[in-house]
Order: sequence, then structure tokens, then C-alpha cells
Amino acid sequence: MRIKKNYPMNEETFNRLKAFVIKQSGVDDEEITRDTQIEDDLGVTGDDAVDFLIAYGNVFNVDETKFTAADYFGTERNVVLSEFGRWLTGQTRRTRKVLTVGHLEKGIYAGRLDEEVVNS
Repeated sequence: MRIKKNYPMNEETFNRLKAFVIKQSGVDDEEITRDTQIEDDLGVTGDDAVDFLIAYGNVFNVDETKFTAADYFGTERNVVLSEFGRWLTGQTRRTRKVLTVGHLEKGIYAGRLDEEVVNS
């Protein structure tokens, strides 16, 4: 199935998504933009990320079953201790793909969230 490369930018849809993101991530008065990163900016990770995606799918009627959350989200852990441990051992940070609010918005318009939608 092909999806449109240019999604309609509907402010009403974006505002609904923004309200959802604020509620689900627990941020207060956070400036949410289409570039806001779900994990790095909002701190959604691990099991919370899976719950976030399931709620997103239910609220916006988006099929997220083919989305591989492990490619985008780390496990729940103490980030400070983990980063300190990497610094001590000289290990580099494991890179993950980035999921943004804009990607979620595209998923709403496509009716699904998967690699093709995220990369379009």
C-alpha cells in the first residue's frame, strides 16, 4: 500500500495529538512541536513507551501492530548511572531510531504507524 508523501497539516488533529502526548507522557506545560522526540524530550521509554503506543493506536484508530518499539525506545533504567557506566568503560551509546510527534501525526493520517510511514 502506498501512502501520501505530503500529509495534510490539520491544526485540529495536531492539537488533539498534542493534548494526548501531554496527558500520556505526564509533562507539564511542555512545548510540544512536531519535532518533539517521544523518548529523548519527553522521557517515554520501556514499558511506558509500549503503553503509550497502544493508547495512541486506540485513541486515534491507528494500527501500530507492525511498529517495532524496541528500535525506537530503550528499556527503563537509571539513565544517569547507565551513562556514567558507559563513560567509565569507554563504551559508546547505543543508537536508536527517533520517533517524533510529527511521525505520530503522519500515522494518524495514514491510519497506521510503521517504518514506511515514519520514513515518508
